[in-house]
Amino acid sequence: MSGHEASKGAAHYSRRNIMKAGAFAAAAGTLAVGMGTFTASRASALGPILGTVVDYSAGVPSASAMKAAGHLGAVRYVSQKRPDAQWMAGKPVTLKETQAMSAQGLATASVYQFGRAETADWKQGAAGAAVHAPQAIAIHRAAGGPTGRPIYVAIDDNPSRQQYDTLIKPYLLALQTALRAAGYSTGVYGNYNVIDWAIKDGIGSFYWMHDWGSGGRIHPRTTIHQLPQSKQRTIDGVVVDINNVYAQDWGQWKPGQSGGTVPGGNSGNAGNSAGADLLNELSSAVPGMEIGGSSVTSEQISQATQIAQQLGGIIGR
Repeated sequence: MSGHEASKGAAHYSRRNIMKAGAFAAAAGTLAVGMGTFTASRASALGPILGTVVDYSAGVPSASAMKAAGHLGAVRYVSQKRPDAQWMAGKPVTLKETQAMSAQGLATASVYQFGRAETADWKQGAAGAAVHAPQAIAIHRAAGGPTGRPIYVAIDDNPSRQQYDTLIKPYLLALQTALRAAGYSTGVYGNYNVIDWAIKDGIGSFYWMHDWGSGGRIHPRTTIHQLPQSKQRTIDGVVVDINNVYAQDWGQWKPGQSGGTVPGGNSGNAGNSAGADLLNELSSAVPGMEIGGSSVTSEQISQATQIAQQLGGIIGR
C-alpha cells in the first residue's frame, strides 16, 4: 500500500480518534513489558541442551531424513523468496511439508525474513509492519500454523545501538502489536545485543540467537541458538543450519493443532489490560479490523501507523 493511499485512509479519522488510538499505541509499551514479564519463565532459562532443530532455505529435506538425523523439527520461513534469490527453493514453508514433518513426529516453528543486508525488513522501521505482518500471518496460516504460537521476526544483522533505537525497535514493536492483534506471540531472531535490547524493551517472548556480533556469548534468555556455519550439515542433499534448543517450548507447532491464546492474555494485570484496550481502540479506529485475529490486513495496519504518525505531529507542535 502506498503512502498516498494510507494518507487518504487516515484522513477519515477525527482528531478524537487520532488521540485515542495514539494514546493506546503508547500503551503498547506497557503491554510489551507485561508480556515480557509474564512469559519469562517459558523461554528464559539457559540450561542443558534439550535437542536440536534445523533451518534451511535452499531446498526442503525429507521429514524422514530429518528424523533419522535426530532432530526435533525445523524453524521454517513464513516469507517468500526474494526476487534476487531464486535459489531459495525452500521458501516459503508449505502445508504439505509441515504435514509430512508431523507424520514423523517432528514439529515446526515459524520465522519471517524477506529482505537482507541493504534490503533488510527492519530498515523500513515501524511502517514495515504494514508490509510484513500480513504476509507472515498468511503464510503461517496456510502452512497449518495455529494461533497462540510465536512467529520469529528476523534481525539478520549486527546493528549499532542507533540502528536498533531508530529502526529495529519501532519495527519490532509494530510487528508485535500486529501479531498480538491477530492472536500470535512474537519471537526475535538476532544476535546477543539485539536480544538483550529487545528484552529490556519488553519485545518478544521467544529468542533465537545467532552468533554474528555476539562475541562468543550466548544470552541467558536464549530459546534456540543457531550454531556457526562450520557446524552446518547436509540432510537429504540440502545444507541446513543446526540449532541447539534450550526450552521445552521453542515456539513449535503442528498442523491441525487447536489454536491457543497469546500467553498472559487473560491474566488481568495492568499490562494485559492496556493491551486489551489497545486492541479494542484500534478496532474502533481502523474500520474492519477484527481483534479476533483473522482479518488484519496491510491497509488496516497502515492506517493505524498513520494515526500514530499524525498524533506525533500534533504533540510536536
